[in-house]
Amino acid sequence: MLGARAIAPRARISGQDQLAVNRPCEKIFRLGDNSPMNPILYGIPNCDTVKKARAWLDSQGVAYGFHDFKKQAVPLDRLAAWIAAVGLEKLVNRRGPTFRKLDAATQATLAQPATAKAGMVANSSVIKRPVVEWPSGAITVGFDAAAWRAQLP
Repeated sequence: MLGARAIAPRARISGQDQLAVNRPCEKIFRLGDNSPMNPILYGIPNCDTVKKARAWLDSQGVAYGFHDFKKQAVPLDRLAAWIAAVGLEKLVNRRGPTFRKLDAATQATLAQPATAKAGMVANSSVIKRPVVEWPSGAITVGFDAAAWRAQLP
């Protein structure tokens, strides 16, 4: 046939690799083990700090999942764990333009544990980025190459 192109067959992906391809932002578990194998990075892809963090992970050869706050929303079930692990002071980015543009009442809600979750879900840009859940169970906020290196196996 004239004009027909040969299409290369797709490589078959199976097992854990298929989970990573189909759902890159979800935790990947070893069979029979409840601990995640790869860190999960939460943030906004256009954020300069997230870009730097992702580039660093790539340069270290670290496989990781990425959860985009803008496309997939803030995971409400994980937010409570982040607040418990690092506290609101570290999790809320008070120096960013989004926080500064909020009215005083909304800013005040972000300082109270009872109301902060709703405020962070409504304004995901007030969460300091990136938030990383490491395979060890540690949670870090922001990018610090030395601290991240310590989290690697």
